[in-house]
Amino acid sequence: MIPLHDDNPTEIAPVVTVAVMVICVLVFLWQATLGEQGFQAAVFSLGVIPAVLLDRVHLPPELVLVPSYLTVLTSMFLHGGFMHLAGNMLYLWIFGNNVEDAMGHVRYVFFYLLCGVAAVAGQVLQNPASEIPMIGASGAISGVLGAYLLLYPHARVLVLIPFGFYMRMIYLPAGWVLGLWFVLQIFSSLAADPNSAGVAWFAHIGGFLAGMALIPVFKYRRVTLFYHRKH
Repeated sequence: MIPLHDDNPTEIAPVVTVAVMVICVLVFLWQATLGEQGFQAAVFSLGVIPAVLLDRVHLPPELVLVPSYLTVLTSMFLHGGFMHLAGNMLYLWIFGNNVEDAMGHVRYVFFYLLCGVAAVAGQVLQNPASEIPMIGASGAISGVLGAYLLLYPHARVLVLIPFGFYMRMIYLPAGWVLGLWFVLQIFSSLAADPNSAGVAWFAHIGGFLAGMALIPVFKYRRVTLFYHRKH
């Protein structure tokens, strides 16, 4: 199930959401200019490595570009491939504008970054000895999804559902789409090998829960949770 669009209008231009997307794209284009070895070096230098973050192991000096604590931020803007980037930007574009609208530009910056930090914490706590770098905006974006779930569960989301070679597009309530997404993250985390490279499922879970916890604090007072717009 792939979300394509929601029917939820906004009142302000999503300048922060667009800025984050532009930064992620520009950083990925920079990664692409590095060649295969340089690409991997950038992932180890700027991605979050739990064991390095907790000072259990140390990177070779030639790979140290920033202090390990800053990789919590730099990792949010790197991606491992085009499809990784495209998937994250799709979700951010669909759901980020409404969350930004609900709290304003400045609060949204801090909200987004805090969700990203919570996502890193979720992954690090799950496997603090891991030496596998974690990169991507998906942890912070998961926080956006968690916020959207509480803000607009009744909004309609156009999704593409593949049935083998047959594709169907239908509108579903955001609560169903995002609830199913979160359940999938939980089941995937239980099935995954914590010591192998792959999707950082616990980062998604941590970011999503952080978004749900933070949205009552960051939203404007006039914005209500579980909003149901009349069509």
